[in-house]
Amino acid sequence: MITEVEMLEQRCVKRQNGAVIIPLLAGLSAAMGAGAAQAHSIEAPDFSAQVGVASEYVGKGLGKSAGDPSVNGTVEVSSGAFYANVFVSTAKLSQGSDAEIVSAVGWRPEAAGYKFDFSVVNRDLPGTRAGVDANYWEYQADASRKIGPVSTRLRVNYTPDGFAATKEAWWIEVQGTVSVGPKTKASAAIADRTADGGAEYAAWNVGVKHKLTEKLALDLRWYDTDSHALGENYDGRLVGALTFAL
Repeated sequence: MITEVEMLEQRCVKRQNGAVIIPLLAGLSAAMGAGAAQAHSIEAPDFSAQVGVASEYVGKGLGKSAGDPSVNGTVEVSSGAFYANVFVSTAKLSQGSDAEIVSAVGWRPEAAGYKFDFSVVNRDLPGTRAGVDANYWEYQADASRKIGPVSTRLRVNYTPDGFAATKEAWWIEVQGTVSVGPKTKASAAIADRTADGGAEYAAWNVGVKHKLTEKLALDLRWYDTDSHALGENYDGRLVGALTFAL
């Protein structure tokens, strides 16, 4: 037979258990809710790709396919503001390079009305003759902002040890783009390259990009530099490029 004292003790135990279990259940529920919210906030990765063909491959204002047409492709995966991509193009350089592979990882945040793009880039030129440094790193930062009808971009690109004999090098570029129709944009850019052990020059380009369809676009652009005496790849050239988004 249970005495009143024993009944009182059992009630106390139940209250103590409840006092422990209820907070534990509440804490577990809160943790599960936070985990679900965190999982919901992590965006699923997005994949994009495009292929293209150009009358000549141009990089940093210079012809890189000896006046011949080139084909290229890009693949990118992104999640939120973070991304990784790979660009591949055929090339033809004096050191024997027959392609250029550009791989990058980066972050595209937005703040105070500006769009930024910070990336670490690896450039590799397969086919380069033995003894030539054909793989190097670059660190790049873009800042973009729309001012009235014009979209502007400042790009700063730095490499501590560049291609072949080039050591430290900087590429600083300013670009402006304006819509001239519902599917057409005109743009112009001017840049300056300084280098330790490499060519130094100013480069510019001006052209128009038109969307033929939702996925197909045509770009017609004039490229030039102030250093034609350095070689044919520094001469002015008109380049047409067609890209198709997959």
